[in-house]
Amino acid sequence: MSSCNNSIPQPLKFILAGIPGLESSHGLFSVPFFLIFVITVIGNVTILSIIQIEKSLQEPMFLLLAMLSVVDLCLVNVTVPRMLSIFWMNAKEISFDACLAQMFLIPCFYVMESGILLAMAFDRFVAIWHPLRYTAVLGNQMLVKMAVAVLARALAVLTPAPILAKRLQSFQTNVIAYSYCAYMSVVLTACGDISEHLVYGLMVIVASVGFDLLLIILSYGLILRAVFRISSWEARGKALSTCGSHFCVITLFYSPVVFSVLAQILGYHMAPYLQIIIDNLYFLIPPMVNPLIYAARTKQMREWVLRILHCQKH
Repeated sequence: MSSCNNSIPQPLKFILAGIPGLESSHGLFSVPFFLIFVITVIGNVTILSIIQIEKSLQEPMFLLLAMLSVVDLCLVNVTVPRMLSIFWMNAKEISFDACLAQMFLIPCFYVMESGILLAMAFDRFVAIWHPLRYTAVLGNQMLVKMAVAVLARALAVLTPAPILAKRLQSFQTNVIAYSYCAYMSVVLTACGDISEHLVYGLMVIVASVGFDLLLIILSYGLILRAVFRISSWEARGKALSTCGSHFCVITLFYSPVVFSVLAQILGYHMAPYLQIIIDNLYFLIPPMVNPLIYAARTKQMREWVLRILHCQKH
């Protein structure tokens, strides 16, 4: 229960604080955030271009990777420009409606990314368990159904967020101690009973990231079971190598969430500015590193990247 002695009505604008306590270092923080943004855009556009040009890469695994790159580009474009405007121009004001849009779009793309990683785990499961039926099971029709399911689940789970936030009528302050409009950061500035908002926030995590992670763990358990039935060590290594890139990506994506939940369960509380920095990196590091992982670990992608670099040298 949040109570206020001097509440204010629903504001027309919020003030995003950026990284509270480190305002004097905003210019310094802008450098890594800008570099992350540039690397992310270049990396994911390169991945999409290679998949578009190279017909042999237009198979399920790489088409799912293309979906992931599109979502990653959307995620950084709704997150980083606003942060940089705060760091560079001190443009901290954001309208209430723009805040609602951001609190919907950022987690929506994040949940979509989680759904695509689950689809990629299913792709690897089919490739290991049913290699002869791989292209039949994961045809274009199935990929379209997966994409629609990922989008529909994200919209269904996140659409209530701006609707619930819009119903909040009084606030303790119009200053949000964050660098973007996160749903819970807005809710925690509200007055009155916010229990339904807390329950909703928990349900979003369980119904999206929690559900996906559980199924991914299950799929990899079945993949390992199938691999260790193979008698040849060489064949085992080859089978596991096809999952290497995806395993690195899911570890990078889900580890911060798992550690954050464990920290809260164990009662560990970090400084607010450190929590905000880490929360920002949840959204920004995976989109930057995903194309680097696939470019380094996937033979076809690696060959294309080396070809591009070789052409630039000449």
